[in-house]
Amino acid sequence: MTMYSLLRQALFQLDPETAHHLTLDSLNVAYSLGLSRLTAPSVPADPRTVMGLTFPNPVGLAAGLDKNGDCINGLAALGFGSIEIGTITPLPQPGNPKPRLFRLPEAAGIINRMGFNNEGVDALIANVQRADFKGILGINIGKNAVTPIENAADDYLICLRKVYAHASYITVNISSPNTKNLRQLQDEAALNDLLSQLKTEQQKLADMHGKYVPIALKIAPDMEGEQIEQIARLLMQHRIDGVIATNTTLSREGVENLPHGSEAGGLSGAPVKDKSTYVIRQLAAILQGALPIIGVGGILSGADAVEKVAAGASLVQIYSGLIYKGPTLVAECAAAIRSSTH
Repeated sequence: MTMYSLLRQALFQLDPETAHHLTLDSLNVAYSLGLSRLTAPSVPADPRTVMGLTFPNPVGLAAGLDKNGDCINGLAALGFGSIEIGTITPLPQPGNPKPRLFRLPEAAGIINRMGFNNEGVDALIANVQRADFKGILGINIGKNAVTPIENAADDYLICLRKVYAHASYITVNISSPNTKNLRQLQDEAALNDLLSQLKTEQQKLADMHGKYVPIALKIAPDMEGEQIEQIARLLMQHRIDGVIATNTTLSREGVENLPHGSEAGGLSGAPVKDKSTYVIRQLAAILQGALPIIGVGGILSGADAVEKVAAGASLVQIYSGLIYKGPTLVAECAAAIRSSTH
């Protein structure tokens, strides 16, 4: 039994949200004591230039684990090629009532209905400045729950302006199932309007700051061919820099009879793997390299990561797999992608 298996047994005795905060606190302590370098597995260098940025390896941390940027240095020490923090909103908000995070160990899945709980964009920026991280940092932005969906663009623009100087790239999250009506922003007219406003603002900010910060759109796995094609065409039309596929699923296929399997929220981990890969494959066929795809959803092994790349992803991100497999998953995925693509 590996050291992480033993640690996971202990963590899984705790309430999931308590375990989450304890893990981040422990990573921060390990980093401050200089222990991270001793315990983190060695990740092979495999630089990839994507969205005009050079990622030291193609395995990133997905958003959601470190919502406020509390643990940037501790997480980076695990060998990730990039760290994505958030989702962040203009104003602090508590998110949905607890309990709101559930493990499905029999399926290597997690259901969450956190609801963009975060301390607000200003607190995140302070944490980013404190971390002084020199690697690739993505900042994932969303809208406050109290903001009407027809005014959603205002919240995204507030966050875009505030984080622009501090991010390597910015992810626009319109696909969380846990903020009421948010996925309506994936509809053609709403998305066309949002992307148009974001692109105009990005150009103004690039001129103001003297640097171009790429924008990626994070989409849901619960879409069929026609809607995927519609989104892909809008991404190309507005010259969006990347697409992250995918967020969590509302489907309960295969987990409906498990403990917690019928909880409301987004399902991540192994059960979303095939849905995510399907969306990546569909996007790749339509985009034909016009913009890069970052693959996320159900990566629990090196083979899973390779599958995403084979489907058309330039980079991958992990989150739930990290909970189930531990930090060695970063090195395993990086090594597998490297050997499959060289």
